[in-house]
Amino acid sequence: MLMPAIALALYLAACVLLWRTATGAHPHARGWVPVAVLAVLFHAETHVEAWRLLQGPDMHFFAALSLVGLGMAALTTAYGATGRMPALGLVVFPLAALALLAYALYGHADAVSRLDWRLQLHAWLALLAYAALALAAVLAVFLWAQERALRRRRLSHWLAALPPLTELETLLFRTIAVGFVLLTATLLTGVLFVHDLLAQHLVHKTVLSVLSWLAFGALLLGRWRRGWRGATAVRWTLAAMALLVLAFFGSKFVLELVLRRPG
Repeated sequence: MLMPAIALALYLAACVLLWRTATGAHPHARGWVPVAVLAVLFHAETHVEAWRLLQGPDMHFFAALSLVGLGMAALTTAYGATGRMPALGLVVFPLAALALLAYALYGHADAVSRLDWRLQLHAWLALLAYAALALAAVLAVFLWAQERALRRRRLSHWLAALPPLTELETLLFRTIAVGFVLLTATLLTGVLFVHDLLAQHLVHKTVLSVLSWLAFGALLLGRWRRGWRGATAVRWTLAAMALLVLAFFGSKFVLELVLRRPG
C-alpha cells in the first residue's frame, strides 16, 4: 500500500496547489506540475509492481479503471505544464486518486496475462482511447458550465481560470480527435484479433463501442462541415462517452463483479 498511499497524497497536494492557483492566490504558479508528475509516476509504479508479481498485465475492472484514471491524469498534467487548462486537474486528479484507491483496496486479478500480444495490444489501445475520450467528456462539462455561467453572469473563481470558450472548444475537439483515432485502432485490432465474439461475451461490447465510434465520428464531421459547437458539442460528447462507458466498464462490471466471469 506504500506506492498508492504516496500517489494519493501527491494527488491531494497537487489539487491544493491547483486550487490556490485557480482562486487567484497564486494565479501563475506552476508548483503543482512537479507534484502531479510525481503522483502520475507513483500511480504508474503501483501497476508495474503488481504486474511483476503477476508476471503479466492486470486489467480486471478496478485495474482498468485505475489505468484510465492514470491516463487522464498524465494528459491533464501535460496540458497544464504547457499552460493550458490547469483547472482541469481539480476534477481529474481526484478521479484518478479514487480509481487508484479502489484498485489498491480491492486487490488484483490475473485477467490478461494469458492473452497473446495481439489481444494485449487491443486492450492497451482501448484503455488509451477511453482515457482520452473521458478527458474530452470532462472538458465538455467544463464548456457547458462556462457557457451557463457566462449567460447568467455568474463566473466563479475556478471557472474564471478556464481559457476562453473558443480555446476550450478547440482543446475539446483536439482531444476528441486523438481519442477517435485510438478508438478506431481499438475497433480495427478487435476485428483482426478477436475471432469468436459470442464465446467471449463481446457482442454487446462491440455494438456499443461501434455506436460510440459513430457518434464521435458524427460530431467531428459536424464540427468540420457545419461548425458544431457549444451545447451541441457537449450533448454529442457526453452521449458518445456514455455509450463507451457502457461498452467497456458496464460489461466488465456485470461479467467480473456480478457474474464472476472474465471480462
